[in-house]
Amino acid sequence: MLIDSHCHLDFPDFADELDDVVERAGAAGVGGMLTICTHVTRFDAVLAVAERYDNVWCSVGIHPHEAANEPEVTAEHLVRMARSPKVVGFGETGLDYYYEHSPREAQQRSFRAHIVAARQAQLPLIVHSRDADDDTMAILREEHAKGAFPGLIHCFTAGSAVAECAVELGFSISFSGIVTFKKADDLREVARFVPAEQLLVETDAPYLAPVPKRGKRNEPAFVAHTAAFLAEVRGETPDALAGATTDNFFRLFAKAAP
Repeated sequence: MLIDSHCHLDFPDFADELDDVVERAGAAGVGGMLTICTHVTRFDAVLAVAERYDNVWCSVGIHPHEAANEPEVTAEHLVRMARSPKVVGFGETGLDYYYEHSPREAQQRSFRAHIVAARQAQLPLIVHSRDADDDTMAILREEHAKGAFPGLIHCFTAGSAVAECAVELGFSISFSGIVTFKKADDLREVARFVPAEQLLVETDAPYLAPVPKRGKRNEPAFVAHTAAFLAEVRGETPDALAGATTDNFFRLFAKAAP
């Protein structure tokens, strides 16, 4: 069994065929999905998707792109929103200096609020980091020194220093379809380095469909392609990687019932 540890099932891309998308995932061996919140103002819709299916869980949080547009929430507010049994983590949050849709200061404040919530509730922090390696590492290390919290770097595309930092802090690292792309040699080197017990797989659907589905709308079923490719890169069998990443998911997202 595989788990898609990061997808966006509430997005309009899936509105007309969500039942079919979930069914296709099951047929492909994907036994669970974590659908990720990007706007707290749309959290009810995210939660509704998770509540609709036994094998779908969700998070609550604000994407760094939206840090200046969404209400500025406190850690306490996030913790209250996470009371539902279906909410198993905080995010996605973090830093994105590539697009800078929100000012860096707003992104950093939001990131720290999510970290405090993760520390208080001991639910995993789901980190988005793009073109912000130094600040991501600095904030994670600074906050970790105040008290440990679980987490992962999702859709990993950062440099090896971020991977080393994540492993050092006990974070998981999740790979998306990007690892299958032709020019992703550096990312594949990181994928070989990550300890087996800290490895996850995801789609980030509807984005980033893996080879051989690249160019199509992504969906949770396609995580099977990413997992099979990743197993080959790491010199493992697909079954072994599927078992390890599934065990890792439920150990990290301990609130999710297998």
